[in-house]
Amino acid sequence: MSGEWTVRLSSGIAGMDKAKWDACAGTGNPFVSHDFLAILEESGSVGTGTGWSPAPITVEGPDGDILAAAPAYLKSHSQGEYVFDHGWADAWEQAGGHYYPKLQIAAPFSPVPGPRLLMRDEGAGRALIKGIEAVVDQNQLSSAHATFIAPEEVERFRAAGWLIRQGSQYHWTNEGYARFEDFLAVLSSRHRKALRKERARAVEGLEIVHLTGDDLTEAHWDHFWIFYQDTGGRKWGHPYLTRSFFSLLGERMADRVLLILALRDGQPIAGALNLIGADTLYGRYWGCTEEVPFLHFELCYYQAIDAAIARGLSRVEAGAQGEHKLSRGYRPVPTFSAHYIPNRSFRRAVAEFLEREAAAVEQDRAWLDEQSPYRKGEGTTS
Repeated sequence: MSGEWTVRLSSGIAGMDKAKWDACAGTGNPFVSHDFLAILEESGSVGTGTGWSPAPITVEGPDGDILAAAPAYLKSHSQGEYVFDHGWADAWEQAGGHYYPKLQIAAPFSPVPGPRLLMRDEGAGRALIKGIEAVVDQNQLSSAHATFIAPEEVERFRAAGWLIRQGSQYHWTNEGYARFEDFLAVLSSRHRKALRKERARAVEGLEIVHLTGDDLTEAHWDHFWIFYQDTGGRKWGHPYLTRSFFSLLGERMADRVLLILALRDGQPIAGALNLIGADTLYGRYWGCTEEVPFLHFELCYYQAIDAAIARGLSRVEAGAQGEHKLSRGYRPVPTFSAHYIPNRSFRRAVAEFLEREAAAVEQDRAWLDEQSPYRKGEGTTS
């Protein structure tokens, strides 16, 4: 069978057969779906002028069916990845090499753990890794980076000789709670009181609404675009996503979108955008036009917990970084990326760095977990 496989490098996902791609991607994680990745391309959020050039890699059978796929991009910078390799780039450039372009296997601008080797066949999955390596080798690229890989993919990449890097995020786990008060009950008294006070102060004089599906309108996206631009301008200098991205998201993925808005006198003053997975609520973007104490925590963390409980979801993943999430019931969990570096001396130097970094990350995560607001013996680490 393996002799009948064809590894193909394409120039975009939008023109691919949606059903064939999604047969590999599955339905659990919206960030690797054909809809999401195609929307990024069609909205101009990736592509010409962005530093993200779509280069999806597929393994196809003799009938043209896709058996494995990777959302891949040629990158001319390291922005929008949330796994920082600027130091690696500087070292490689100082040694006389060209770090960019590099190959990035990722869901752009989305620090969301999930599958990066989308496959229907294990053998095709192994061929996919070899195909990724061949793209790097044949085009003399410095490296390939698969970021925020699913935990179950770590050993697949490691077995292929890729270097594994650890990071940390803060996730909330639903331990079968029927309501928010059940979650509060497993926290220490001090933290329980603090959360109640935060929530009360955050929503004073405001109305909080949850919008999904047909309830989403262009007017809502107009408001959220203002919120997103404000936050994106302060965090990154300029927003990664275009205005049309949100319209297309509402057109094609409305049932997988949860937009939480805070209204004052009927007018939105803040919002948080989430995507809904099979068992997880993914918090992505937030912004406001009025500064209200604790409103960020309310919309992004507490309302997300409310929504997850109501929907019977097992987790809330509220994005990258943020130790402030710890005191609000989000626990530190490991994240992983995989790195293919063909140059032996450069690979050795990076491997030594990653070994030291992993020890520090694990130690830090253990310390943070001890600071959790849960009563002793309560809560879990995902």
